[in-house]
Amino acid sequence: MSDAAEIHRERLAARRAAAELAARSARRLSNARLASFALGLGVAWLVIVERAISPFWLVGIGAVFLALVVAHDAARRKRVSAERASEHHEHALARMENRFAGLGRTGERYLDPEHAYAMHIDLFGHGSLFELLSRAQTRAGEDRLAAWLLAPSALDALRERHAAVDELRERLDLREDLAVLGPEVRHGVHPEPLIEWGSAPEALRGRAPRYVAAALATASVCAVIAATSGALPWLLALAVVAVQTAFALVYNKRVTAVLKSIEAPARDLAQLTALVERVEREPFSTPRLVALRAALGTDGVPASRELARLHRLVALLDWRRNQLFAPVSLLLLWSTQNAFALEAWRARCGHELTGWLDALGELEALCDLAAHAFEHPADCFPELVAAGPVFDAHGLGHPLLPDARCVRNDLALDPDHALVVISGSNMSGKSTLLRSIGTAVAMALAGAPVRASRLRLSPLALGASIRVQDSLQEGASRFFAELLCLRRVVALTEGPLPLLFLLDEILQGTNSHDRQIGASALVRGLLARGAIGLVTTHDLALTQMVDALAPRARNAHFADELRDGEMHFDYRLAEGVVRRSNALALMRSVGLELD
Repeated sequence: MSDAAEIHRERLAARRAAAELAARSARRLSNARLASFALGLGVAWLVIVERAISPFWLVGIGAVFLALVVAHDAARRKRVSAERASEHHEHALARMENRFAGLGRTGERYLDPEHAYAMHIDLFGHGSLFELLSRAQTRAGEDRLAAWLLAPSALDALRERHAAVDELRERLDLREDLAVLGPEVRHGVHPEPLIEWGSAPEALRGRAPRYVAAALATASVCAVIAATSGALPWLLALAVVAVQTAFALVYNKRVTAVLKSIEAPARDLAQLTALVERVEREPFSTPRLVALRAALGTDGVPASRELARLHRLVALLDWRRNQLFAPVSLLLLWSTQNAFALEAWRARCGHELTGWLDALGELEALCDLAAHAFEHPADCFPELVAAGPVFDAHGLGHPLLPDARCVRNDLALDPDHALVVISGSNMSGKSTLLRSIGTAVAMALAGAPVRASRLRLSPLALGASIRVQDSLQEGASRFFAELLCLRRVVALTEGPLPLLFLLDEILQGTNSHDRQIGASALVRGLLARGAIGLVTTHDLALTQMVDALAPRARNAHFADELRDGEMHFDYRLAEGVVRRSNALALMRSVGLELD
């Protein structure tokens, strides 16, 4: 991690220096532009009022002024790009130092309270796993990363993803360029309106009307020019214009619909084109990246070129809003001809938009995983096995904890060792271990490296009951909410993948007698359906369920110690049932009187 951090620091320093240099250059050019403008006013006075010098002086000064405008704009763009690159590396360092909360995208729109594990392992929200991982610049990229985290992928797809992430790991220039291009893209380009526009039925069909429109516009222009020069009677010229107007009125309703439909999808097409073009320039060798690169095109034409054509059409269409050009646009059937051109583009490429955005989104999501792998080189890629269920982790920690506070543990689950019941007091580390396991499974089956020295894993369905809350609005108690959560976990055993269950403080909302009977029956049923998992509790009576399930089940615990009135935890998972409880001593230490 220190090497990666040093690389980011070096790049950050270089980008900050570049931003300052560009800012100084922009200030100088701005002053020069102002001076040239003032000089131009003085020269104009001498030319127009005093008639003391040749008008060609104005041409020269005007050329200098325009050159300064262009140079100033280029310097401003360089400054903005360098500032965005600086922010990219600042955020990378913040992620590595666990200061990322509040800097990224929380992904809360993907959070479904009824999902089997998303809420329970802090997948989305402030300071979440998604905020740690996500750097995608388009909504499509965020959607793809969220989808990977919310559901396990097939083994073949994961192996392809591992190879792609490994190739992208060192592509810092690519990730920086995407970050620099991205902010405008994120605000303007969303997949839904663009895909909806591309897949909508054509409103203007056929080549013949398009040719007729071009011919009528040409005839009208020629007729007006000829009438102006006296070569054609104005009555005949007006007749030609009348025919053109009638043609435009016939298609007016459909043309208006076409022009209105392109308004939302057309926003920031220039930036999207640049983003796709940057990806197209990157050489790839692994099969998945090569396939994604090939998907950014149609009939051998790069997607960026087709998107640039669409952007040019939209830009030409906007000319009609210019007050000086508006009268000419009517004579040229500007709106009608552009509407036909837009529909022709949609007929040719509209159906490709979904594939282009999907390919771009997947590549961005792979870059997210690659950035995390680069910044956390000690994290391992899991060893994926087909036969299961298997979860065998060594040195397992939680990626949202700073390294200095992350205590790592080993844990193995398989059909012969299917259950671990973990006892211990509150705050001893039970819930954190469950979240570490759930996070490792979600990341591993998304294609990411995990916070462990080694992890051997088979495809699993993950179900958790860790963060359960009552609902005043819905009139549901915490116990009832937990029952609904447990029902969702049990339902996963009917799916195609074996279940890994994570049940924290199971059935704590009821009395010890009912808790023991209910928890034991529930766990026996899960194991009978081929599931593996963990149950945590501070009710030592529940640890007795292991006796009836041995040798497939075992007890483990987290210990605590009260020293000088303060509770101390080592967060190390140990074998057996916890032997000591410090609850009463802790109550006395805070001043509670106990008889």
